[in-house]
Amino acid sequence: MIEIRDLHRTYRIGSVDVHALRGVSLDIAEGEFVAIIGPSGSGKSTLMHVLGLLDSPDRGRFSFQGRDLSGLSENQRAELRSRSIGFVFQQFNLLPRVSARENVALPLIYRAERPAQTPEDLLRQVGLGDRMAHAPNELSGGQQQRVAIARALMNGPRIVMADEPTGNLDSASSADILRLLHELNERGLTVILVTHDPDIAAKARRIITIRDGRIVEDVRRGAPVELHETARAAAHTEPVERRGRLGRSGLELASLLRQAVRALGANKVRTFLSMLGVLIGVAAVIAVMALGGGAKKAVEDRISTMGANLLILRPGHMAARGVSMGMGEVSRITLADAEALGQEVPALAAVAPTVNGGAQITYGGANWRTSVLGTTPNYAGMRDMKPTIGRFISAEDVRTRALVAVLGLTVARELFGTENPIGKIIRINRVSFEVIGLLPEKSPGFRDPNDQVILPITTAMRRLLGLDYVHTLELQVREAGLLAEAETQAKALMRQRHRVGEENEDAYEIRNMADLQRAISATGETMSVLLTSIGAISLLVGGIGIMNIMLVSVTERTREIGLRKAVGARRSDILAQFLVEAVAVGAIGGLFGIGLGVGAALAMTQFAGWTVTISAPTVAVAFGFAVLVGVVFGLWPARKASLLDPISALRYE
Repeated sequence: MIEIRDLHRTYRIGSVDVHALRGVSLDIAEGEFVAIIGPSGSGKSTLMHVLGLLDSPDRGRFSFQGRDLSGLSENQRAELRSRSIGFVFQQFNLLPRVSARENVALPLIYRAERPAQTPEDLLRQVGLGDRMAHAPNELSGGQQQRVAIARALMNGPRIVMADEPTGNLDSASSADILRLLHELNERGLTVILVTHDPDIAAKARRIITIRDGRIVEDVRRGAPVELHETARAAAHTEPVERRGRLGRSGLELASLLRQAVRALGANKVRTFLSMLGVLIGVAAVIAVMALGGGAKKAVEDRISTMGANLLILRPGHMAARGVSMGMGEVSRITLADAEALGQEVPALAAVAPTVNGGAQITYGGANWRTSVLGTTPNYAGMRDMKPTIGRFISAEDVRTRALVAVLGLTVARELFGTENPIGKIIRINRVSFEVIGLLPEKSPGFRDPNDQVILPITTAMRRLLGLDYVHTLELQVREAGLLAEAETQAKALMRQRHRVGEENEDAYEIRNMADLQRAISATGETMSVLLTSIGAISLLVGGIGIMNIMLVSVTERTREIGLRKAVGARRSDILAQFLVEAVAVGAIGGLFGIGLGVGAALAMTQFAGWTVTISAPTVAVAFGFAVLVGVVFGLWPARKASLLDPISALRYE
């Protein structure tokens, strides 16, 4: 079954070369019970590790079941271990946070074919049928070693290799373990036992004594167990390397997820701190995007209430300061300009001049500071300002400079509370006005659009603000396609009326509400990008935290990694295991972050009155980035774990 010729193995410890094996040659037949004995440091454990494909010789020839094993890849060696060899270690090497049954089932993760026996069957065979659900810390030393033996048999191996299997047991437990190994040998399994105790070695059918890396004695005390034909056929089944898989089997994935949850749950505080950055990053992204989306929608709603196809004409910067444009008068805007534009620019559907200023308003004992807007009746249709109760200002009010006012909801609430304001007399800058209407409620934005009072423009100019010119002209264009034409014609008419030369292009400026909307949206997007970048930095910090916890986890679980490789795990299997754990940290942090982000957005709506919009794509993208952070920052620790040498990992303290 095994043929080795002139095997050498040298370890370098610091600057010293340690020759563990020096030209070892031997044959082991099927069905043998071999004890390898020797003092500490003689090379017996190294020989077993080479025979068990956990270690590679520096030189020499090694054949297994007639197959030359020189030049095998790490994955091929893992495949042979999973199909042909079962290991029993002195330290038991059981996973601490899982039951006896799950410990026995561990090799199944790394093998596609299902064996004839189940973990429950094997535990009953070793006398632990009533202890299947117990964790290792609930079992005695002898029971733990029985679990290890059952695990070694899980994949139906042809060889069981036991390294000092009774070293940590009392005499009664040692006798039970040796009896169990004899029973396995009687059933046709080849048993290779490493020990330094002559009494233990005496139980074997063949004793190989090794000293200073050389075999000094080889004594046979009995013939190998004769194999039945079915067992012999199974022993010579040619191992086939597993094909590469993009995915994982359901059993393996379920096991990886369970292991990830247990590993993370074993250090809850550390896990929480590592995912905190991801949590904050995801929450920040969702909250910021919700706030940005809400602000954008609020701006769009407000602009839509201004009316379709709206232009705002105002004096240029120099004209606003009353500076002469050189050829004619100062380019201010008058009521006559509004009338002329309405009559002479055919592309315009309506014109509404406006003036504005601040004022103190009183009613009874109530006092409120607000903004005053003077305009004409056209303003109501252009800005969707038809009062909910009462009426808007009329042409007659403008002509007679009537002392009437239309209140916004905020002003009405501050002055009248729940009282109906229609017909009441208020004082604006100590001038009495009659309330004739109440404006509809508007969505809040950068300032409260409901905190204003609308007056007839002539009243506001002559009796309240002392103006002989207007601040702006609001122009409603008949069709969207006429916006450019209307803008050109309006500017030309204004220059003509005020005798402003064409070289003074900035004498008047016209703002297009669509352009304003785009500008506001661009500003909002810039702020969203800035704040989202802060969230991205939090995700980066969270990723570093994930990398840190995974590196610590690799160090803490080095022996577990060695065990998994011993039972057949390939590098890709170990990589997948730790990558799943890193992704789990990112995903769990992402889920908590989604909850926190949505909660923060709703809190902004509830307590600050801000409009927020939470979209499913935003949530999905934020969660996707959290998972991606787990993948990216978990890859290096996972790769580090996958590259560990099985022997070095098993010996790690």
